[in-house]
Order: sequence, then C-alpha cells, then structure tokens
Amino acid sequence: MKPQDIVIGKTSLWIFGYGSLVWKPDFKYKRSKVGHIQGYKRRFWHGDNFHRGNDELPGRVVTLMEDDDATTWGVAFEVTGTQVEESLQYLNVREAVRGGYATRAVDFFPEDGQAPVTALVYIATEDNPLYLGPASPEEIGAQIAVCRGETGHNLEYLLRLAQFMRQCCPRVDDPHLFAVEAAALAVVPYLLVAQ
Repeated sequence: MKPQDIVIGKTSLWIFGYGSLVWKPDFKYKRSKVGHIQGYKRRFWHGDNFHRGNDELPGRVVTLMEDDDATTWGVAFEVTGTQVEESLQYLNVREAVRGGYATRAVDFFPEDGQAPVTALVYIATEDNPLYLGPASPEEIGAQIAVCRGETGHNLEYLLRLAQFMRQCCPRVDDPHLFAVEAAALAVVPYLLVAQ
C-alpha cells in the first residue's frame, strides 16, 4: 500500500510512530496521542546504513513483526490540511527511500480510551535488503553500541526509545527493548576503556 492510497480525499491523517518518530517526528502535526496498535511486536531486526549506521557497519533500528498476541506502544500524530502532503513527502524520504520501510494502515488505540482511528505506519519487512533478522539481545546491543550514522549514534536511538517507554508508558513491559538496552549499556564501559 502506498501513502497516497490512504490519503486520497482525506483532510486529516494519523501517522503511528514506534521508533525514532516518538521523540523526533520532524514534521508539523495538529496533535499527538500515546497509544498502541495490536498484532505487531517491535524488534531491532532492521539494518540502517544511513541514519544510525553505514554500509560497512549498519546500525540496528526497530521494525514491526506480525504477531497476533502482541501490542506495540508508541505515538500517533494527526496531520491535517497541507500537513498531510508535507508530512508524507518528508516521511517518504526519511522512512521509505533512506530507511527501506513500506506503509500499512492499522488501527491505533489511544491511551485515553477514545475510539480507535486508522493510522499509517511504516514497516520494514523480511524481503527488504536492509533486514538483518533476529539475533540475541547481546549481539544486537553490541552492534548498536558501536554504530553511528548521519543522524547520530545508534545508542542514542536505543536509549531515547527506552526513555520514551519509561516516561510515557510506565506500566507497559517491553522485554525485547529493555534486554537490548541492558546489553548495549553493558558493552559501553569496555568501549570507553578501549579508546
């Protein structure tokens, strides 16, 4: 599905972020809401050779994997009027062209209990050339600890996502995210000594 397929005739659109969009949307929006989508789990299984890594040493960023029993928390942003086209043009470059993500429509459930809304979400699938696949938290954490791209350190990406979950979703457990965070932080002292 292409973003324009969802947008035709719309004066407003919700965009769901579950990775860097939760703290750095970089597009104008009317309002945002914390909430979740169902049927997907967040995993550090996608490679990044631009924002948080390079061709020689790709970073690891999150994507969503289908799982009927899973829930992923994040932020949905409502864009309206001219913001719809502007945000989609920006995200097409940030997420699709540079990140290798495709788009899907999902039901977003706001934390405040309001009715769910349809939201656009960017997901990298297994057939993507940047897809790295599963690995242990220790392997993922060690890779994240040493990678850097045009946007900054891969570790910053991980720590900001974990911080978002602790601050905005304190009652939600995200075992994969927190295991990767612990593994990456365990490596950092050794990297500092090696310098």
